[in-house]
Amino acid sequence: MTHPNARSADQDFIDLFEAYGPHETARRLNINVRRVYDRRVKMEKKYGRQLTPPYHAGGGRYRHGIKHAGRIEIAIPNGEVLVGSDAHYWPGIVSTAHRAFVKLIKEIKPKAVIMNGDVMDGASISRHPPIGWESRPTVIQEIETCKERLEEISDAAGKDCRLIWPLGNHDARFETRLAQVAPEYAKVHGVHLQDHFPDWEPCWSTWINDNTVVKHRFKGGMHATHNNALWSGKSMVTGHLHSLKWNPIADYNGRRYGVDTGTMAEPDGPQFADYTEDNPKNWCSGFAVLTYWQGRLLAPELAEVFDDGLVSFRGKVIEA
Repeated sequence: MTHPNARSADQDFIDLFEAYGPHETARRLNINVRRVYDRRVKMEKKYGRQLTPPYHAGGGRYRHGIKHAGRIEIAIPNGEVLVGSDAHYWPGIVSTAHRAFVKLIKEIKPKAVIMNGDVMDGASISRHPPIGWESRPTVIQEIETCKERLEEISDAAGKDCRLIWPLGNHDARFETRLAQVAPEYAKVHGVHLQDHFPDWEPCWSTWINDNTVVKHRFKGGMHATHNNALWSGKSMVTGHLHSLKWNPIADYNGRRYGVDTGTMAEPDGPQFADYTEDNPKNWCSGFAVLTYWQGRLLAPELAEVFDDGLVSFRGKVIEA
């Protein structure tokens, strides 16, 4: 028989979670977000129902689907956001961009850190066949590597920093593969990518102050940054193309920016060696820093890797 006080404590947790979501629940209970998710799973098993945070309403994400909200909206009147993408984390490799990312997070103390897709590579579950007998890391090796790198980022960011992960096409391989070959496991804990990274808020896009959209990809091609800002009507920050650049655009709505955050991997790393066939790549390793003043986005800043262990940022060379 459940003690009345225990049931009351359980109900208090459920009410908090469903009213405010995991991060606000963690703040109010003064515990880590991971503990909130762990307790959520226990409560669901104990009471035989799903606990749904408020952003599930209106057809949002569900535990038995790809666990990504359509959109996360955040308000940052004044402060900075670091956006990295396309890390394609690989066992045994810690890139210069990753080390610089962690270092600048500690120095800048941003309001949010966004890993804008393709944190994982998903090499062994790609729809593309292997080239010859190339060696690919297993899924568990990639998961453990991503955990190590993301924990380094979250430790540097601290508890007051939002950690957000818009889904990339490589990240999607994890759940897509399982949905194709084992759909009967849809509700089992562990089949969703977020189950392995509970500190990070998943989504398809992040909207900052309703003037900036951060998502993995939109338009393609060499003019993608221009076209992203043109066709979205917002400043848009994307990854996917690995080129590390930004373009301004101005019209009757004012001035806005299209940003490509490059890749946090090494462009000549083993993740890319075979399928690019050692061709020249118009890629650059680095990431972006977004600064907001009175809610407005200032000109984006890029941290660019230009040599092993060296990054240029704000007119200075940083050792990483």
